[in-house]
Amino acid sequence: MKNIVYFDLETQKSADDVGGWGNIRRMGMSIGVTYSTARGEYRIYGEREVNELIEELRRADLVVGFNTERFDFEVLQGHNEFFDYTQLRSLDLLVDLMKTLPHRLSLDSIATASLGVEKTADGMQALRWYKEGRLLEIAEYCCYDVKVTKLVHEFGQANKQVFYHNKFGAKLSVPVKW
Repeated sequence: MKNIVYFDLETQKSADDVGGWGNIRRMGMSIGVTYSTARGEYRIYGEREVNELIEELRRADLVVGFNTERFDFEVLQGHNEFFDYTQLRSLDLLVDLMKTLPHRLSLDSIATASLGVEKTADGMQALRWYKEGRLLEIAEYCCYDVKVTKLVHEFGQANKQVFYHNKFGAKLSVPVKW
């Protein structure tokens, strides 16, 4: 059985806290979450387990995420200088969509238009929770994002397209080959 690992993480610091988006590696992971199709379950990783998270990603037949190349993998490299995401078999849904579209989409826009579900929070809320020591809330939010990523990926596989709302509110589709 092919093991697809869906993945997301939240950070300890914002881009402003670390001197801008060029310093993503300094943001630090607060919580990372995976869903493994082989295990059929979620795993939650705290900062101390970051290397276990990296090992799970390395063992996967395919790692699927949203904006993982530019963000999540960079955060992980800040924890482990030997982590090289280019050695992973991965699908960054955002990167793939941007090959077709001339603009970025949010996971929320795709999930709302394709599945009728919305994200439960956002990264800024997760940062506030981290500062308040509310790791359980971050883990729940991150698990939900992983589930939404999984559902969007599966929807795209089944329908060979996903939907999104543009800035004028129109529902549009984009073809995918997932």
